[in-house]
Amino acid sequence: MSYQPSVDTGAQQGPGPGSADPARALDSESTAWLSALRASGPAHEEAVRALHQLLLRAARFEMSRRRSSLGHLAYEEMQDLTLQAADDACVAVLGRLDTFRGLSRFTTWAYKFALYEASVKARRRSWHGREVPLEPQSWALLADRDTGPQGGPEYRELLAAVQHGIESALTPHQRRVLVALTVSGVPIDVLGERLGTSRGALYKTLHDARRKLRAHLHDQGLVPAGAPVRKES
Repeated sequence: MSYQPSVDTGAQQGPGPGSADPARALDSESTAWLSALRASGPAHEEAVRALHQLLLRAARFEMSRRRSSLGHLAYEEMQDLTLQAADDACVAVLGRLDTFRGLSRFTTWAYKFALYEASVKARRRSWHGREVPLEPQSWALLADRDTGPQGGPEYRELLAAVQHGIESALTPHQRRVLVALTVSGVPIDVLGERLGTSRGALYKTLHDARRKLRAHLHDQGLVPAGAPVRKES
């Protein structure tokens, strides 16, 4: 059953700065959620409890979806991780109410915070205690892909040029980030935690590394000057 905050939506003022799009009328349920969460007293407390329950359901869904990567976790640990995700998502939603633009229902918007928090915690937990490879100790990860048409002389020449470019054209930090994210498959939030930096900073480093590597390959006559840079998902 969906939660319907008990507020007089007809008495509400228009959206504040940075909140819902003034040109987009909010649905009554979203308006009620925002009003109750911005209120004080029992109405606010009731709304926060309902929001937390919504986010807990979302976190459970995401943790269940990622269960195969967390097979070593005991049930109690999984529940604790899920609760942490819901708690953090609730804090994030309450702190960003003014950023809700009304492009979807409030519950849909809030739900995504829990999905994100749960996915981050699941990825970090799956890498807990595992070594994060930051140097290209072995190029077998790429060389093993030399199967079929890709395994011909042209591909091996390109692979050798990529290896040389990573080792010679990039800074040590760019090399570590590029290798960890694109060769070793380390999740970006896990890498950020290990290196003590943000996702944004890592994306910037990855972009710069790819740009320099592309320029190196272009100088070798292996790629066109305007070849696009594929973004990380």
